[in-house]
Amino acid sequence: MTTLFGTDGIRGQTNAYPVIPEIALSLGKALAHVMEAKGHGTCKALIGKDTRLSGYMLETALTSGLVSMGMDVFLAGPIPTPAVAHLTKTMNCDAGIMLTASHNPFDDNGIKIFNSEGFKLSDELEKKIEEHVLSGELVSDHIRSDNLGKTYRVEDARGRYIEYAKSTSRGLELNGMKVVLDCANGAAYQIAPWIFKELGAEVIKIFASPDGYNINNSCGALHPETVGKVVVENGADLGIAFDGDADRVVFCDAAGNEVDGDRVLAMCALDLKSRDELNHNTLVVTSMSNLGLVRKMEENGINVKTTDVGDRFVIEAMRAGNFNLGGEKSGHLIFADYATTGDGIVGALQVLRLMRETGKSLRELADCFDEYPQKLHSMQVGVKKPVEEQPTMVAEIGACKEALGEEGRVIVRYSGTENKIRFLVEAPSIETVDSWIERLCAAAKKDLG
Repeated sequence: MTTLFGTDGIRGQTNAYPVIPEIALSLGKALAHVMEAKGHGTCKALIGKDTRLSGYMLETALTSGLVSMGMDVFLAGPIPTPAVAHLTKTMNCDAGIMLTASHNPFDDNGIKIFNSEGFKLSDELEKKIEEHVLSGELVSDHIRSDNLGKTYRVEDARGRYIEYAKSTSRGLELNGMKVVLDCANGAAYQIAPWIFKELGAEVIKIFASPDGYNINNSCGALHPETVGKVVVENGADLGIAFDGDADRVVFCDAAGNEVDGDRVLAMCALDLKSRDELNHNTLVVTSMSNLGLVRKMEENGINVKTTDVGDRFVIEAMRAGNFNLGGEKSGHLIFADYATTGDGIVGALQVLRLMRETGKSLRELADCFDEYPQKLHSMQVGVKKPVEEQPTMVAEIGACKEALGEEGRVIVRYSGTENKIRFLVEAPSIETVDSWIERLCAAAKKDLG
């Protein structure tokens, strides 16, 4: 059976299966069905989107499917993914839907679904929805005209989220601070500048003019060097770069140097522990986090729980263990005291709060552990064949693990959202890292073509 849902919802090239209006229509029907909508007013769904042109197409199709099954729909317009999660909960909706392909180019799009508590759907519920969509058997003729769902425009969606985000910063005041915001021409293009301005910062915004096509185009969290250059040119205190749906964030210090998720998690974990606010003295990270971070946490009596790559796995581990801090090197930061998912804006506010409270620059705070040389390399593939069945790759991965021992590591995995295989190598020297990356790529080309 074809699988619709990946590690982060449904995602792919727009107008190519499965990101087509027919699937979106069926998905709306299936979601309303599993939520047991029986007619207007019995169930509610909130829909948000980023700034991709294709958002209109998917929004319309999804809405049609939902209302045809008697579910009411609230349209929030372009807002960040974490805003959808937050509003779904505070507006007592049964489900929240975000139309986004996150950091991918504009030609892609996707669908993320949250439950009534603002968490991503369980695997079991996704499977039920998927089965209904793929069966093609769902009908809506039991919903008569007087029970069709209604659609409402949420005019104050942005304002609601702005007030919520500011409330997480504990009375933070940014007067006298100059901040560069790279909004990736995405979902944060209006909300983020307003939040930081209202808190008193001098804001220099870049890539905040979306046209439906330019989201993530040489900007945003995947291109921190861009915001870093503007920081240096303007003598700013720091740079903040979001991705297309603003659920992740990376930073640059005053000298334009990148500060990734690992360093933010480290500085925040150390701060929370010093205030006895780090639940169970535990930080949750993925297998992509640097060994230097792990060693630093261990030295300071902080436990590190490691999950598979993907913010959903981090969040699942945090919920299971009642931990309140976790995230990924790529910039997904989950502050569970405030949010149910990765939130780039809330994460940025926590960093700024720490800067203000300690009187330290971002560079000083980020200089909290020594990194092991590490490199992540991605390679395009046609088909994602099981790695364990590729003889050359298996042999090279084994040789790499044996050579590095306890002084490094190797991780080989496929992207959950793209046709790419990723190699991460960590070792005592960059020369060793580069050598093994080259050998692993050669093995992949031989096995995967």
